[in-house]
Amino acid sequence: MGSTQALGLHQKPTGMTIENKTMTTTEKLDLFKEHKSEYVKPKKPTLVETGPALYIAVRGRGAPGDDDFQTKIAALYGVAYTLKFSSKLAGTDYKVCTLEALWWGKRKGSDVTGVPKEQWNWQLMIRVPTFTKEKDLAAAIRTLIEKGKDAEVENVKLETLDEGRCVQMLHVGPYDAVAKPIAAMRTHAADQGLQFHGDHHEIYLSDPRRVAPERLKTILRRPVKPAGG
Repeated sequence: MGSTQALGLHQKPTGMTIENKTMTTTEKLDLFKEHKSEYVKPKKPTLVETGPALYIAVRGRGAPGDDDFQTKIAALYGVAYTLKFSSKLAGTDYKVCTLEALWWGKRKGSDVTGVPKEQWNWQLMIRVPTFTKEKDLAAAIRTLIEKGKDAEVENVKLETLDEGRCVQMLHVGPYDAVAKPIAAMRTHAADQGLQFHGDHHEIYLSDPRRVAPERLKTILRRPVKPAGG
């Protein structure tokens, strides 16, 4: 959403069960593939069921692409890769997931339509394996601070997101051209006797540094509930 910039970075014993799959030290966990039913990319709005997901996340307010936004993206990826390398050294490797974000207006769950970009609220997120603990996050942050990285890393938190039933579709095009697909998603939800509930969720599949704006792929998701509920 908005003119988002720079989105494109994409001690566990051998044989333990991770993310409902038995892993060995030669396998790399890919959460996108593990939960592929949650990351479908339909061209038209469709309903999907999502389960609880663990993320590292950092919140902010303001126009996407401003200095604070960029600083927080850098901090999030710094923590993500530090966690990944620590896990790999401990025997369990995994792929760092793509960037995701929640967007809301003046209050949680409200749309940003008509709200000046400088007043947008957002939460940048990267999904992490469920074996990630607070102590792992603290160690990663400590490592980055010791290396002289920006203190913004201290604002990165572990959060669980449980959206349940959602309406979802693939948007191909600029980040600031999502109004039409969101309207289609709202209509599809209403046709099913549902209404939007919760924050607008975007999952970024393309690197804007390498892909033209008209070819950018983004999964759009919005939790829903029974209309009038």
